[in-house]
Amino acid sequence: MTDRAPQAAADVPGAPAEPAGPAPLGVVRTPTGHAGVDGLLERLAAVDHLTADGHAEVYEDVHRGLRDALTALDAPPVPGPYENRS
Repeated sequence: MTDRAPQAAADVPGAPAEPAGPAPLGVVRTPTGHAGVDGLLERLAAVDHLTADGHAEVYEDVHRGLRDALTALDAPPVPGPYENRS
């Protein structure tokens, strides 16, 4: 019999390593000056705290918001309340 404590799986050669938890990617998010777009870009910070399988939902949400912001740029301006006077 030996006095050694059992080794953890990570200490045993050839044993599968434990999966790493979420880790920040360190991606710099530069403000654009457009509050809506900046808010969407900050939402990307949420993936730093999620496992990889949770990233898709955040990316799709941000993509949808950015697409809507771009689409709004092509929309004709809405007349103000006093612009319809004759």
